Amino acid sequence: MKNTSYWFHLIAILTVIVWGTTYISTKVLIGNGLRPAEIFFYRFLMAYVCIWFFSERRLWSDNWKDELLFMASGLTGGSMYFLFENTALTITLASNVALILCTAPILTTLLYSVIHRGEKFKPNFIFGSFMAFTGVVLVIFNGGFILKISPLGDALTILAALMWAFYSLIIKKLNAKYSTLFITRKVFFYGLLTILPVFLFEPLRFDAEVLFKPVVWMNLLFLGIIASMLCYIAWNTATKKLGVLRVTNYIYFSPLVTLIASSILLNEKLTFVAMVGSAFILGGVYAAERGLKFKAIRKE
Repeated sequence: MKNTSYWFHLIAILTVIVWGTTYISTKVLIGNGLRPAEIFFYRFLMAYVCIWFFSERRLWSDNWKDELLFMASGLTGGSMYFLFENTALTITLASNVALILCTAPILTTLLYSVIHRGEKFKPNFIFGSFMAFTGVVLVIFNGGFILKISPLGDALTILAALMWAFYSLIIKKLNAKYSTLFITRKVFFYGLLTILPVFLFEPLRFDAEVLFKPVVWMNLLFLGIIASMLCYIAWNTATKKLGVLRVTNYIYFSPLVTLIASSILLNEKLTFVAMVGSAFILGGVYAAERGLKFKAIRKE
């Protein structure tokens, strides 16, 4: 590993730390009356407008197949991912969402193995995956039976993690042909495009009284400029340099930030069962990552 690669590891870590705080911002916006789809729309709209000034001016990819991949990336890593995540945040704890989303690396690996048949897993991966999903069960049990929270939010979070797994594999394919800025801009564009059908059922609102509240526009700016534009560029750059599986495994740092921030800022209760579940998820993801045997990807 070259010394310069450590910078990309640092970029990935800083990105997931920022993403760990986004659950708090989204919760704040929901508390101020914004709907899940609206939060996503305003967030990605700001990110798209800003990135337009920095990215290349080309509109289309090289062929229609790549254009469909870009649309899929905007759907999976944009509209569907955030619709599931933001909706989950209206129902369950921010810490639950952050923890369950940690399963994204394992889901990414499983999807990769389905697409590329013949890949082998070490016992560490099997044990780590079982451990992580046991932790998910504990987190869901903690919310549903101890804190009396609807398990629907946790189910939506699992779907969000699955969307991110698909997104990671799509981005890996696009990274081989296109620049990071172009990819990121296209993800924002198709994310905005694919969220529009939702507004046929819940029309987009522009309530100036709500949007111009300092707490609202400051959190939207944070989500749109820092957490979306800058972090998506950083994430896609790190993915291109280090490989999708290695970078995706940094996601398990994110809930540690969320657990601390949600406890301090949202007064979310952290029970013993939730702590055990957290340890199982984080430990399981780490153990699973150590058990991967994807030599081709490791060489990226």
